[in-house]
Amino acid sequence: MKIGVYPGTFDPITHGHTDIIRRSLRVFDKVIVAVALSPTKRPMFDLAERVDMVRLVTKELAHVDVEAFQGLLVDFVRDRGARAVIRGLRAISDFEYEFQMALVNRKLAEGFETVFLTPSEEYTYLTSSIIKEVASLGGRLDAFVHPLVGARLFGRRGTKVS
Repeated sequence: MKIGVYPGTFDPITHGHTDIIRRSLRVFDKVIVAVALSPTKRPMFDLAERVDMVRLVTKELAHVDVEAFQGLLVDFVRDRGARAVIRGLRAISDFEYEFQMALVNRKLAEGFETVFLTPSEEYTYLTSSIIKEVASLGGRLDAFVHPLVGARLFGRRGTKVS
C-alpha cells in the first residue's frame, strides 16, 4: 500500500488543502493528514480543534486518516510506513521554502521523498492567514472553507457572517 503524509498546521483547513488531499488520493492508496502542533506559528485554534476540523472536512473521503503530530516529520512518516510527504505549491514563492525542507528531510532520513502538488487554479491564492483576515472583518467565507469551519472562525473572532 502506498501511503502519503500531508503535513501542515491547518489553522484552519481551507478548500485549497482539501483539493490537495483529493489530488493526493490519485497518487496514494492512503493519505494521512498530519496536523502539526506548530507552537511557533501561534495558531488560532488549538491542536485538538484543528484535528477535529480536518476530520470533519475529510469525513466523506475514503482512505484518509487524520492524526496530530509533533516532533520531526521524518520520524512520523517512518513510523506510519509512508513512502512520501505531500506538499502543496501555490506559487513560486512557496517553492524555495518547500525545496529547502525537502532537502533537509532527505538528509535526516535516507530514502525520504517529497511529492509536490499544485492546487486547482481557483485555490492558488488561498492561505489560512488570508482566511483569518477575511473572517476578522466579517467577510463571506463560503468560497474558501467548509461552512462548519467558517462558523468556527466567526465564533472565534466574535464576528458575524456578512
